[in-house]
Amino acid sequence: MSIPEHYSPVMPYIVLPNDAEGFIKFITEIFGAREILRVDHDGGGVIHAEYSINGGTIMFGVASAEWKPFPCGMFVIVSDVDGVYAKGLEHGAIGNQEPSDQGYGRAAGFIDPWGNQWWLNDPAGH
Repeated sequence: MSIPEHYSPVMPYIVLPNDAEGFIKFITEIFGAREILRVDHDGGGVIHAEYSINGGTIMFGVASAEWKPFPCGMFVIVSDVDGVYAKGLEHGAIGNQEPSDQGYGRAAGFIDPWGNQWWLNDPAGH
């Protein structure tokens, strides 16, 4: 079996309710996500996309009659929890865990406009 280099054994797959372009803008501006693969419908619109965030890959597509929306939860290691959290809120996310020091590092969380949960963590930040 040949596995692409950017794949890990387990990766989140999000089925967005709508607006893949907005989601791409969100993850690019908040996390500096980088496009790896994008497959569009013949008439436009994302069927499947793969983006890298800090070396990890997330996959997503837009819901259809066959595939209903399915949000996801992601745990992301970042170097600036407070800054990433603030950016998320500036871009329409709803905070559900304000930045704070935890036993496992500096942590925060928000829900993006598509219903996905993002947990932010800096294991070294206390």
